[in-house]
Amino acid sequence: MHKPSCAARIRTRAQESGWTIEATVAEIVDCCEASWLRAHRLGRGWTLRQAVDELIQLCETRGLARPHVDPDQLRAWETGRTPRGGTIDLLCRLYESNAQGLGLAGDYRPTPHTGADAAVPTPGPGSLLVPRPATWSAPSDPFRDLVDSYRRKVEGTLASTTASGTQLEVLDEQIMDLRRAYVASPPSQMVARLVQLLEEVRLLAADRQPAAVQSRLSEMIAVLATLVADALMKLGRLDQARLWYGTARSAADDSGSGELRARVRVQAAMLPYYYGPLERAVSLTREARLLNRGRATSTGAFAAAAEARARARQGDIEGARTAIAQAHDLFDRCPPSPPDDAWAFPRRRLLLYLSGAHTALGDVQEARQAQDEALLLYPDHSGIDPALLALEHAMCLAQEHDVTEACELACHTVLAVPEAHRTEILGVRAQEVINILPARVHTTRAVRDLGEVLALPTGTR
Repeated sequence: MHKPSCAARIRTRAQESGWTIEATVAEIVDCCEASWLRAHRLGRGWTLRQAVDELIQLCETRGLARPHVDPDQLRAWETGRTPRGGTIDLLCRLYESNAQGLGLAGDYRPTPHTGADAAVPTPGPGSLLVPRPATWSAPSDPFRDLVDSYRRKVEGTLASTTASGTQLEVLDEQIMDLRRAYVASPPSQMVARLVQLLEEVRLLAADRQPAAVQSRLSEMIAVLATLVADALMKLGRLDQARLWYGTARSAADDSGSGELRARVRVQAAMLPYYYGPLERAVSLTREARLLNRGRATSTGAFAAAAEARARARQGDIEGARTAIAQAHDLFDRCPPSPPDDAWAFPRRRLLLYLSGAHTALGDVQEARQAQDEALLLYPDHSGIDPALLALEHAMCLAQEHDVTEACELACHTVLAVPEAHRTEILGVRAQEVINILPARVHTTRAVRDLGEVLALPTGTR
């Protein structure tokens, strides 16, 4: 087992005692059961990402060919895989050692006898023999020494972590920045940014962490994976979105947070709500509502509002009206949510969902009231939500059999959205305008014009 926190304690003792880096590395190998290559990194206090960055910086500074290496590859080398000869040379330069000192060449010498003045065994011939620090001594009680060594190993495993408090705070700040950017940024751009940060979190979660730290990392993964899934859904990449929602649910379940488990499920319900089947959307939102247990939280209000519009489209009038009332009640009793956070559930988002529910129920007056109020709460640059509200308005016009105005509003709405935001989900909602209209008017000019706009490739409509 590798114990980074054990290595941290050894580094602290080494600094206090003035040990050389070679002595520090040897102690980490001896006490932490780390490979020599890993011990060299831990002895310097580097994470996998920092070590890779240092290696790349070294190559750039010395004009050397940049190696094809990433944190996963370095981890593989530290746990048994052997890099190529040219890469071994670069690693030797990075750690100021040789192949034997990094454990990347064979050692066929018999193990030397231990003792107060014995040298620390090194991995291969030709490597530097490092004297043991003066604090070491031969064990006077072999049984006590053996039992204590196992106790230290167990404690080291329980306390081991590669994620400091500062690192977690920085990650939280970066996630919050992405949550704010997500509100108005094109989904294609957000996928790349989200996945990049998700990889940083994944690398930390791959190491053994204390339960509290692992839970926090799982929460981060759940949030990021959900936003990735949502962006892919907007782009019409349904299979990928479905898989990412599954990953988000797994991470949320792993975190142990009931609030997060409910939130991820109600977010995942967006996919079947827009693309079907509606039964799945109702099932997920109901599951989220049950997980919330009636608490006055934004997630509870979100789940009720999402269930209301899904049931309304399904034709469950009584269930939809009950969920609408619950959404109002929970939202009025929960703390306010910030409007510039994609993970929040502010009033304008509540109104967007209730607009969908009232539109599907045929409550045109209530739907328009929700649409008008919501549009006043959106800034000029706020993604596609205002366009979705305008399309809900077009659906209301279609229900009133105002064919021309409904289709013209839908056309204008789709074409007014910047190309980067003109994704598949807009086309799906605009198609609903046509679906509401009776078949006998589908040959009119207004309907044909809307159909031609929807036939354009995604991103160019």
